[in-house]
Amino acid sequence: MKVAVVTGAGSGIGRAVTLALLQEGYAVVLAGRRSEALAETMNLAGPLAENALAVPADVTSADSVAALFAQVKQKHGRIDVLFNNAGRGAPGIGFDELTVEQWQAVVDVNLTGAFLCAQEAFRLMKLQQPIGGRIINNGSISATTPRPNSAPYTSTKHAISGLTKSIALDGRQYNIACGQIDIGNAETEMAARMKTGALQADLTTKIEPTMNVENVARAVVHMASLPLDANILQLTVMATNMPFVGRG
Repeated sequence: MKVAVVTGAGSGIGRAVTLALLQEGYAVVLAGRRSEALAETMNLAGPLAENALAVPADVTSADSVAALFAQVKQKHGRIDVLFNNAGRGAPGIGFDELTVEQWQAVVDVNLTGAFLCAQEAFRLMKLQQPIGGRIINNGSISATTPRPNSAPYTSTKHAISGLTKSIALDGRQYNIACGQIDIGNAETEMAARMKTGALQADLTTKIEPTMNVENVARAVVHMASLPLDANILQLTVMATNMPFVGRG
């Protein structure tokens, strides 16, 4: 049985991917800040929860991340897939109104957290037998194109693209593949505002199309299912009619 770790597994995309991986026969370690949210995901898994382990963890803490992966090693002895999904945004306020604390909070989760989790997974994948594994980073379409008033989130997601490529390069000699999924308007708590109106580039507010989060889960499962001599470096899955392609 292959072993996957999913961060931010207590809600939204992380929850959907966790359930999809369990359905595909993976043993899944669920990581997240809120124990009650992880428990709810476990409950939704039904009988498949016997192949799941919930570990409360704070991805902004190096010690907490190290403890998470120590439990993975103790429980399973290896890791085959990391879905680096935990993330957060900042208030949608003017660039000049952002505080350093608001900026740092997003950087700590979205970038430093992704780095810490990827590094611990990399270390385990490098030493296990058989060697290797796969890291999938949640980039968001903000990794290429910003929304108004989104500097902290957009900056960290652009940085994830660089982190993904660096891991993909540095992992070659250890049979470690790394790819990125860029997601647009999946129906989650974070995207709820799309149904009531989102600020556009021309500063008007419009309702945007969304898509079922299950589409994201299936895409991640596909990326995870490839043999390690193949890698999807970057994949975009989005609501077809959302204002992204073109002059939106």
